[in-house]
Amino acid sequence: MALPIPERWDQFYQRKQFFTRTCPEKNGLEECKKDWYPRYVEVHQESRDVYVTFNLAPENFKVRQYFSSCFGGGLRNYTSIKPDFSLNKTHHTYRLQNLQVGTNYTCEIAADVVDAVRKTFIVVVKHSSEEPPISRFTESSSLMVLLSVGILLAATALLTFIVVYKKRLKKKMVQTKMRPEIIEQYYDKKLDEGQCVLLDRATCPPRLLICYSSNDGPAHVRVVLQLAAFLQKHMGTQVHLDLWEALSIMEEGSMGWHCRRLNECDFVLVICSQGLLQNQKQQSEDEEPLENTALAMVSMIGEELCRAKALGRDLSKYMVATFEYSQESDIPSALGLASRYTLTKDLPLLFSHLHGVALQKPGVYLQVENISESGYCKLPAGAALQLAIQEATAQFSEEEHVGIPVIS
Repeated sequence: MALPIPERWDQFYQRKQFFTRTCPEKNGLEECKKDWYPRYVEVHQESRDVYVTFNLAPENFKVRQYFSSCFGGGLRNYTSIKPDFSLNKTHHTYRLQNLQVGTNYTCEIAADVVDAVRKTFIVVVKHSSEEPPISRFTESSSLMVLLSVGILLAATALLTFIVVYKKRLKKKMVQTKMRPEIIEQYYDKKLDEGQCVLLDRATCPPRLLICYSSNDGPAHVRVVLQLAAFLQKHMGTQVHLDLWEALSIMEEGSMGWHCRRLNECDFVLVICSQGLLQNQKQQSEDEEPLENTALAMVSMIGEELCRAKALGRDLSKYMVATFEYSQESDIPSALGLASRYTLTKDLPLLFSHLHGVALQKPGVYLQVENISESGYCKLPAGAALQLAIQEATAQFSEEEHVGIPVIS
């Protein structure tokens, strides 16, 4: 029978003491620097200043510099930290700068080494009840200054708008209504019927753009040129004609110049003739086709007339005119809404349209000197216009009898 034999308990267990290796012994000092991060972070606020306290790295890590980065309100705040180890070797406190009151910040702190682990913490900058009254007064003063500047800018903008609006309204009234100074000058109740008056050169002349077609040959172009000279010299009108502004046309191009003048001028006169809507023909195959500016201008003016008619605007800006050698059928249908004149018979009516002056009123008949159908040719410019019209009429009559089409 087996009997228990007492054991020697003092030899039954063997005890050994051992210790784990430190991080520098196991992974190396440089690797431990990367894995270390502050585990203790405390944030407190004094007035409007925010202070952060954190634990420093072990002394054998030889970390001499740290950094902190905070992001909030769309801005990032970076702070470089250099602890004073002579004061405290385990903890350090630093102040966060340039933080805005009432903004939440997400901050990070780490050792200033490559690939260091960062410790994240939250900072909320609260309004301080101990804020001195001076700062509040300063903020209120700044708001008052900004408010005053805003009111001043708004008043300036309103004043500028009123001035510009009055100028435009005055300009529109000058263009669309009868001009009082001209009416007072030319109308005199003591004038006898048929009495002539002279133009006042001091009055600002209306600007007139003349559009025409060169497809009817040099004789027709000469008539347009003489008409422009007569209008500018004896009818108180500032005329814009492409033949007089060749340099500007070379710089801007024909269409660019016409479009600019169309917007700038007070009136537009389209000279209608047989070749206005004709395509340019009988050009050699080697020549490049010329730009039909007249046809393009007719289309643009037609669109402006239709738009103005639809919006209820004034149509007096646009006029069409024919000479003795042209017919009513030469007027494009697109210009049917424009005022029509036959030259030189309607020179007084054209003057009345340009200057906004009625030719007749009760008891008075206005006759402008040397602008009647029979009186215009007494002037040198009028005689040149009459001669050019006669030559063009003879040329067109001869072409109609012979049956030769008009060549551009």
